[in-house]
Amino acid sequence: MANTAQARKRARQSEKRRAHNDSQHSELRTAIKKVRKAIAAGDKAAAQATLDAQRSTIDSIGAKGVVHRNTTDRLKSRLQGAIKALA
Repeated sequence: MANTAQARKRARQSEKRRAHNDSQHSELRTAIKKVRKAIAAGDKAAAQATLDAQRSTIDSIGAKGVVHRNTTDRLKSRLQGAIKALA
């Protein structure tokens, strides 16, 4: 347990940041699942529309540093490739 006022404050801040980052991770996973579900349905136009709608969410999470920007870019690229493969 923290013994100083500074350490107690840092513990509070860390807990708050962790909770926020956890919710951001959850939002990212939900966005990815929505696109994958649209891809599984087999409708290319609907899947592309879903990816376009979720792209800003994915980008903002990467920009905030919750996950690395390259990770979000890789996810978007793979989803776009899966949509392209539907042909």
